[in-house]
Amino acid sequence: MKSLTLTLMFVAWSAALCQVASADQATDEASIRKAVEAYVAAFNGGDSEKLAGMWLPDAVYTNPVSGEQVVGREAIEQQFASVFAASKGAKLAATTNSVQFISPGVAVENGTAKVIRPDQEPEETQYTAVYVKRDGQWLLDRVTEEDVPVVQSNYDHLKDLEWMIGTWVDGDDQANVVTTCQWTKNRNFITRMFSLTVRDRIDVSGMQIVGWDPAAKQIRSWVFDSDGGFGEGIWSKKGKAWHIQNTGTAPDGSSSSSVNIITYVDDNNFTWQSVNRQAGGELLPNVDEVVVVRQKATE
Repeated sequence: MKSLTLTLMFVAWSAALCQVASADQATDEASIRKAVEAYVAAFNGGDSEKLAGMWLPDAVYTNPVSGEQVVGREAIEQQFASVFAASKGAKLAATTNSVQFISPGVAVENGTAKVIRPDQEPEETQYTAVYVKRDGQWLLDRVTEEDVPVVQSNYDHLKDLEWMIGTWVDGDDQANVVTTCQWTKNRNFITRMFSLTVRDRIDVSGMQIVGWDPAAKQIRSWVFDSDGGFGEGIWSKKGKAWHIQNTGTAPDGSSSSSVNIITYVDDNNFTWQSVNRQAGGELLPNVDEVVVVRQKATE
């Protein structure tokens, strides 16, 4: 019984210590975030002396433009004084993304900074700042910066198709087609996953990728189905309708072509039809216009 009592006391004591450490860390993180706010205010006020006072006496500042390292509080003050003299009216904005504690007295802050100068494009960087706690105050030890990567996106060329994002259904009691459209990362492509179900059995499925062709300056698509067929299409807009000139290759190597017409009705409905269809050198009948409905989200 005595052993169990001691064990319980140890567990309770450990839990109490964890709670105290967690509370102390939360207080320290709040102090670091306030230090960032004070740093931004000093920069925007052009106060190089106050800025330098937020660094350790032997801190190292790396100039993000030249890569030159400035060592020591006095040299850092001179560096910022020259920056303010050369860039009058410059303003800083900073966002803290995370604060991680290496030890009770050392923390790493990751964030983004944006310097805005009159009549110039803003300069944005990602930074890592190492803070050291001295005499109850969190001071900067080192800061490294790098340019924020420029993300290329073709969204502007594809945004007229954004209404397609979601899941769509058309069919009847015998067959059902479900199509789910999603953006890829950076909205450079739209993927359209489709499946044709006949009497509760998936007959064929596949994927279509829709994207912007920067060389041809047009929207193109590529499709691949579960039978082994594949093809591509060229998209052109006529009013509210998209005409897609398709060419394809069947699993047996024969070629096919068609013009599919997708017409926007509203955010929850569009129509689809296929005309000028050929397969293996033979003409095929047109597919009459059908109404496709957005599938409601399940609660």
